[in-house]
Amino acid sequence: MAQKPSIPKGTRDFGPQVMVRRNYIFDTIRTVFQRYGYQPIETPAMEQLSTLLGKYGEEGDKLLFRILNSGDFLSAYDKNPEHLEASNLLPHISEKGLRYDLTVPFARFVVQYRNDIVFPFKRYQIQPVWRADRPQKGRYREFYQCDADVVGSDALLNEAELVQIVNDVFKKLGVRVVVKINNRKILAGIANYIGSPESITDITVAIDKLDKIGIESVNQELAEKGISNEAIEKLQPVLFMKGNSHEKMAQMAQLIGGNDIGAKGLSEMKTLFEYLDHMSLDVEYELDLTLARGLNYYTGAIFEVKALDAQMGSICGGGRYDDLTGIFGMPGVSGVGISFGADRIYDVLLELNLFPETSSQSTTVLFVNFGSQEEKFCLPLLAALRSAGINAEIFPEADKMKKQMKYADLKKIPFVILAGESEIQSGFVFVKNMLTGEQISVGVTGLVDFMIQTVA
Repeated sequence: MAQKPSIPKGTRDFGPQVMVRRNYIFDTIRTVFQRYGYQPIETPAMEQLSTLLGKYGEEGDKLLFRILNSGDFLSAYDKNPEHLEASNLLPHISEKGLRYDLTVPFARFVVQYRNDIVFPFKRYQIQPVWRADRPQKGRYREFYQCDADVVGSDALLNEAELVQIVNDVFKKLGVRVVVKINNRKILAGIANYIGSPESITDITVAIDKLDKIGIESVNQELAEKGISNEAIEKLQPVLFMKGNSHEKMAQMAQLIGGNDIGAKGLSEMKTLFEYLDHMSLDVEYELDLTLARGLNYYTGAIFEVKALDAQMGSICGGGRYDDLTGIFGMPGVSGVGISFGADRIYDVLLELNLFPETSSQSTTVLFVNFGSQEEKFCLPLLAALRSAGINAEIFPEADKMKKQMKYADLKKIPFVILAGESEIQSGFVFVKNMLTGEQISVGVTGLVDFMIQTVA
């Protein structure tokens, strides 16, 4: 019995129609990145585990896909039972892992090629990442990230520019979004305010789950982490603070303005909002004190973008990291970046029916094949259309007309050109609009110009 073909859970195959739509998203994002001066790089699918471990927090480390060393990796290992614990075995079994995100490999790249790049270094990267997560709607084990980062600059104008990029991308895609903004220094100030400065990581990891698990579960998780009931009680008004962004900042100044890190976070937020208020943005943006983003490497502003008209989690996120390169021996290089979740954006565009009907990546014109003489007549016309930037093909054999038209219909090719014996003799061909059924007789010498005007 033949094996039934399958793929691992949390991964997907993409057919031509889906790939055309995915490339529409990638091309839109790439175009905006380039417009802001970001340059492309790529890094390997796998990194050394030493590069990846310890950068994403305890939960992130658990979700790393590890790659088995090749060969008989245990042949030289001491088989003494007391040495066969997982922690002892791991370095002998696996030294590499699939990348969890694009930011940590980027930090490694910056340090490794520090003498070859110009600072501030603005890069974008569109590649897949892997997480050993439980698959569910909007959450996959293999998915693409589209990142833009700038390193080597502390200026908050970079943060404002990233919000502009979000604005431009989603305006082009036609998606209404809200940009939620917070600052890890404000969160550290809150931890100080409630009397648990040493628990900043536990607090941010728990708060980050507020949308998913609700306030009662968040409070329970905080208690389990050893945070006192008094501190948890003190935190509640902060999580549910009312008012617009500027009013919330004024209220927060009363609470955390007295400690240095909180005051610094509020100052950074004030500057950022002053930039944004002068940028005439189409997107909504707001201070969200419950926004924490679980990754440990963020140190300043943090962002999360949500679609207003679709039920989906974050479709874009990022933030400031002050010393990610320090782990790799290059301290003091600050960076800020943002990541677009292409797969979730795809689901939103599909739900809202926002993909364009036609695409520059699909066939626009099909020549019907009537036979060998007609083929020879059509080939120069086919080449001329392609040279003019029009995607065109000819059916590879002189098959039944019904079959050729069905081919055009199934591939959603909008125009079919019919050039039979009588058309060749007259110097005119028929151009059929597959959507309307209309047929127009067009002179061979004017065919390219006619098609350029028709598909424009």
